[in-house]
Amino acid sequence: MTALVLDGKALAQKTEQELTARVAELKAKSGGQTPILATILVGGDPASATYVKMKGNACTRIGMDSLKVEMPEETTTDELLAKIEELNANPNVHGILLQHPVPEQIDERACFDAIALEKDVDGVTCLGFGRMSMGEEAYGCATPKGIMRLLEAYNIDIAGKHAVVVGRSPILGKPMAMMLLGANATVTICHSRTQNLADHIRQADIVVGAVGKPEFIKAEWIKDGAVVVDAGYHPGGVGDIELEPLKERVAAYTPVPGGVGPMTINTLIYQSVDSGERKIG
Repeated sequence: MTALVLDGKALAQKTEQELTARVAELKAKSGGQTPILATILVGGDPASATYVKMKGNACTRIGMDSLKVEMPEETTTDELLAKIEELNANPNVHGILLQHPVPEQIDERACFDAIALEKDVDGVTCLGFGRMSMGEEAYGCATPKGIMRLLEAYNIDIAGKHAVVVGRSPILGKPMAMMLLGANATVTICHSRTQNLADHIRQADIVVGAVGKPEFIKAEWIKDGAVVVDAGYHPGGVGDIELEPLKERVAAYTPVPGGVGPMTINTLIYQSVDSGERKIG
């Protein structure tokens, strides 16, 4: 069996073409207004600066605007909260992204939760998570939502399947499990301290690796015909799952790189356009 490659890069490019058309239409109808994503970068972490730049570039490619907010390393929680409130109150800002991680003196959770629900296009607030979990309207956390869009685009059947999510982070593992549950999968959540982890994974029709450790999940643990989603990325171009031996015996898999990664930024932009259309349109 040759596995279906779940190509996130190709889907992201196709989506960008669709978003470009939507932004152009919105501009034409509104006298030149576009959706605006505000990105907040606190401190000088080079990786964070690169991610923020990539997000700004994605906005530019589809014709929408971004507002770059850069704050110094010594910024306090109160100063960051004041900036978020200012952006919440700005009618021309349709999405707010606070780049993670922030410097350690800042209460990151308090700052995430200060973002207005309708501008939480990265899906990081407790309110957004709760509403999504309850099946109410909210923007989904960007990486798991990107994974769901990828599975949908390739017509991967989720309903009734047993999905095992390895990882429980608040912005990946937990929302991933809730989204799969919402799509009628039976979901098991595992993590680095799960006993007999291999036994749980062997039962999975869908495996999501989101544990943050290179090739932590071994190929021999995964059954033939499973769908394999690797949300990890580590030096050397490897993910959280030992992918190479699986390529001839699983039904489908996400490559690393080029699978889940492109869908994360793409989903952030997708949800920003959606928010802009609601406000401007």
